[in-house]
Amino acid sequence: MIRGDNMAHLVELIDVYKIYGEGLESEVRALDGVSLTIERGEFVAVVGQSGSGKSTMMNVLGCLDIPTRGDYLLDGTDVRELSDRQLSRIRNKQIGFIFQQYNLIQSLTVLENVELPLIYQGIDPIDRRDMALEALERVGLSERIKHHPAEMSGGQQQRAAIARAIATHPPIIMADEPTGALDSHTGLEVLAFLQQLNNEGSTVILITHDNGIAATARRVVRLTDGRIVEDRPQDVDWYAPVNGGKP
Repeated sequence: MIRGDNMAHLVELIDVYKIYGEGLESEVRALDGVSLTIERGEFVAVVGQSGSGKSTMMNVLGCLDIPTRGDYLLDGTDVRELSDRQLSRIRNKQIGFIFQQYNLIQSLTVLENVELPLIYQGIDPIDRRDMALEALERVGLSERIKHHPAEMSGGQQQRAAIARAIATHPPIIMADEPTGALDSHTGLEVLAFLQQLNNEGSTVILITHDNGIAATARRVVRLTDGRIVEDRPQDVDWYAPVNGGKP
């Protein structure tokens, strides 16, 4: 459980290294002394080309991996001191993940996919069904709840993945290349929905290689060779609801 306080940064990386093959000639520093803070309610794009370290940063920020050296404080708690079970609980309750390839379970219906994180939280079956239906309604899939992923378009599958991410009402939304498998129009709808979630108070961290997509965030952090080479806020006033704000 995160034991934060109101004065703590939501996210704080302090001189973080992630090193593969440390000490070997083939050593790779995927993150090389990264320091970064993210406050509650920010919309941050982490942008970089292949090999820049952005995927490794997502794994660290999402508590999917632990730094080799340095500190990661999540709402004031040192992530490196947590057990695997505590890290799993954080991933389930505090962070909503949206991936490029959707990561839906093909044998389950859309409704069952969205219910999964609620099952892991031990939420009562009736309550979790209501929460899943509410999330699916938000993304415009109320008529598709009995469909399986293979029966839907890529855009509809990404909507289902977004519904799964927001069903638990997590304070952090982490989106890894969420438009990469979508056409440009559907991709814009997904970005509009992320902007809407941010406007409602969610902290959004967007991982992308695309400068145009990064430009839709309110702050851009650019990585090169595992190091932050740019960190700048920007004025963004592009959001306009699409289909009532549903992707």
